[in-house]
Amino acid sequence: MPDSGSTPPVTLRGHALLQDPVYNKGTAFTDRERDALGLRGLLPARVHTQAEQVGRVLNNMRRLPTDLDKYIFLTALHDRNETLFFRVVMENAEEIMPLIYTPTVGLGCQLYGRNYRQPRGLFVTAADAGRVKQVLQNWPQKAGIIVVTDGERILGLGDLGAQGMGIPVGKLSLYTACAGMHPSLCLPVTLDVGTENEELLKDPLYIGLVRRRLRGAEYDALVEEFVTAANEVFPGVLIQFEDFANANAFRLLHKYRDRVCTFNDDIQGTASVALAGLKSAVRITGRAMADTRVLFLGAGEAAVGIADLVTASLVAGGLPEAEARKRCWLVDSKGLVVASRTDLTDHKRKYAHANAPLADFASAVNELKPQAIVGVAAVGRSFTQPIIQAMSSFNERPIVFALSNPTSKSECTAEEAYAWSKGRAVFACGSPFAPVNIEGRTHVPRQCNNSYIFPGVGLGIVATKTRRVTDDMFLAAADTLAGMVSQADLAQGSIFPPLANMRDVSAAIATSVADVVFQRGLAGVAKPADTADFIRKNMYDPSYPTYA
Repeated sequence: MPDSGSTPPVTLRGHALLQDPVYNKGTAFTDRERDALGLRGLLPARVHTQAEQVGRVLNNMRRLPTDLDKYIFLTALHDRNETLFFRVVMENAEEIMPLIYTPTVGLGCQLYGRNYRQPRGLFVTAADAGRVKQVLQNWPQKAGIIVVTDGERILGLGDLGAQGMGIPVGKLSLYTACAGMHPSLCLPVTLDVGTENEELLKDPLYIGLVRRRLRGAEYDALVEEFVTAANEVFPGVLIQFEDFANANAFRLLHKYRDRVCTFNDDIQGTASVALAGLKSAVRITGRAMADTRVLFLGAGEAAVGIADLVTASLVAGGLPEAEARKRCWLVDSKGLVVASRTDLTDHKRKYAHANAPLADFASAVNELKPQAIVGVAAVGRSFTQPIIQAMSSFNERPIVFALSNPTSKSECTAEEAYAWSKGRAVFACGSPFAPVNIEGRTHVPRQCNNSYIFPGVGLGIVATKTRRVTDDMFLAAADTLAGMVSQADLAQGSIFPPLANMRDVSAAIATSVADVVFQRGLAGVAKPADTADFIRKNMYDPSYPTYA
């Protein structure tokens, strides 16, 4: 198979062809193809175009009563006709992305065992220690990117064990739909090392190992075996770590980032999209990033990742690192992260500034008077009316990012943020919210969602066959994304481009990432004369091939 992931010539015939989601075209098989491939009589007589099939899918999906029903329906489509699935997603991104990813994927993961129908991806279990390479060799295609989770911290829902597989599957669907990563290059992996979720351990329909989580040296050995084996079976593969708990996320990133081609989307992808949002937001507030104090509710991988990239951006702009760090403050479950605390982990300590201890987020808001608050602690409704009103009392345009998802974990709704600030909040959310009308003005909030970043970053990395992933690639992605927000977007309160533009956004980000790769001498391919054209030629288009 070519490295670009192009679909190989069809060798299947008849009923077997219709059962293969990669090659199946359903009623779109032409009369000539039906004769050549032994399909005559196996399909109804009328030949439909792909556009007509898309219409049928949307009509059937829209009649379903709940988002979970739609998620299951779309999963079934993915399982029977991959090309049509990606065409539907690509052409209807605003409607479909929230169904196949956040927020609906959270419930999909919680009920993954109960709704399980078809295998997708690879489950590498604690029982596979010593034979992980053989497990990976069972995958029938040459993977270019692996999204891997151990299911311990799925969105804001916690430990879902093997049922976290919905996250790698959903992420890789967006890689294809948003950035044109060929689906044959995409491999979802779950490291099934057990779970601490009591409900799942007692559930007869749970799909994973019924055991407590593997910890310590045995866990590290399994991850090491997986990373090593993945690079042996799929040389140069990009490994994206996803939804690992804080205790493992930071140390695994530091352990492997200079050894293999890898990144952690919860740390680096979240950081990049949030930085882009802040860069767009200050275009509205009129206050420079260097003069913007950001207070985070949360001090885990998302908060520290964002703070690190904000710091790097300010340093790149000429601010001394110590001063840049002081623009970022953290609040964890024990209160404000300050220098006098003795209970801090290493990743928090660098943002432990000199200040009196404060017990809660509201106290920190009132004392520090930040220009921006960013919620990443998965504590629903924690941005209360008094907090938003306080932010509005000392900011003409307070920046309010309620980034936790799914929707039940959002720190506040869009309507609350706008109503409590009298329409002055610059708002972004982790889960989608409808437009809000306040005093005759319509505000259009958009998601500060990693899906703006990781598909383009991954495409740039895979297309250039880069050997390492660096932070300046995520800085470049943030700058590119912020630059694609128009004045018309800002005028309606949108600090991100519309999801309908995702293919163009991802192509631009992939181009900027590729430029960094070539500048740093990390590429495994020759530098093209036109990087943007090179990226576009690497993007998969979900159109049916002609088989006969």
